[in-house]
Amino acid sequence: MTAQAPNSEPIPTSKLLRISIILSGLIGAAGVTLLALSAHADSSGLLKTSAQMLLFHAPVLLGLGLLAQARRVPFLPVVFLLMVGGIFLFSGDLIARVFVGGRLFAMAAPTGGMLIILGWIALALSAIRVRPK
Repeated sequence: MTAQAPNSEPIPTSKLLRISIILSGLIGAAGVTLLALSAHADSSGLLKTSAQMLLFHAPVLLGLGLLAQARRVPFLPVVFLLMVGGIFLFSGDLIARVFVGGRLFAMAAPTGGMLIILGWIALALSAIRVRPK
């Protein structure tokens, strides 16, 4: 699929944009679902925390995809992987504690949180290498 700027060649859609749209939609939907479940079926607060993390980062992932479409940012795939991996570990561990009664593995949530933090730092550092397409 390509976009067409006026009086120019078609612009191919970046793979990262497609993936970010899909994951952003799925993560956003999961966040809304978990927020609703937290209001009705969870007194621990873990689902609410997980939902907030998902809902906060869903638009961030979409923004990363849009940035990949508009600019050359060499570290962007690394940022994306750190954030997605961290989100899945952090939220997945909290969700597992509520629904399964156990953790994904020892230190899964803190590891996920650190990956997300590293993703944000990598995003800040990627500003050094932003180039037009």
